[in-house]
Amino acid sequence: MQDEHQILKKVSLARYDIDVADGLIREYLPFIKSEVSKYTGTYTSDGSDELQVAMIAFHEAILLYDKDRGAFLHYARMIIRSRLIDHDRKEARHKDHISLDKENEEGDPLIDAIALEHDQTDEHMRLLATKAEILELGKVLETFGVSYKDLTVSSPKQERTRALIQKVIAKAKEDTSILDDLLASRKLPIQRLTTDKNERKVLERHRKYLVTMLVILTNGYEIIRGHLWHILKGGTAV
Repeated sequence: MQDEHQILKKVSLARYDIDVADGLIREYLPFIKSEVSKYTGTYTSDGSDELQVAMIAFHEAILLYDKDRGAFLHYARMIIRSRLIDHDRKEARHKDHISLDKENEEGDPLIDAIALEHDQTDEHMRLLATKAEILELGKVLETFGVSYKDLTVSSPKQERTRALIQKVIAKAKEDTSILDDLLASRKLPIQRLTTDKNERKVLERHRKYLVTMLVILTNGYEIIRGHLWHILKGGTAV
């Protein structure tokens, strides 16, 4: 694969030139197929519906991408996965499309049963999406030398510490270049997070936890990030 600078250059050109976009999709077809296979757990054939969905999603990623979203291929991977989940949801609903006048074995109208099945399908898809995000986040955290088990140890216990981490997270959210530094160096940019020596010592003690929180701020963790902000609004850092 090319380095990120070369990819971004082509992505920028592809936004305004359909031929360049087509060429970029063909160039990264092995990557797209790989993502589909990871999602389906099976070999991806050239004519599969899932591959077509993924190719369209890759083009969508080209059109929507900007540097604040992190590495392009990481962003494209998330868009592909999201669109495949949407595709599966629509397929499941299509299979459930039957006459509402028909009655089930108990003689009751099926409209309520269908609504329930759709709710269950949506919940199943949400669970799949959440699981996929958790697995993806775990892989990224490994590149920082962080595991989910580490979070239990490094999780802040004192209210003052939690408040400091909330302040740091808010600062990183406003200044996305901090996140860029984190992803590029794979090191926590503590000097950019605070000028207070005592605060730096606190942040260093909770480095693994803070790294996790900041990585979640980068693109691709919409479900986890939404959960995080919901908890932060309640005054507690996860």
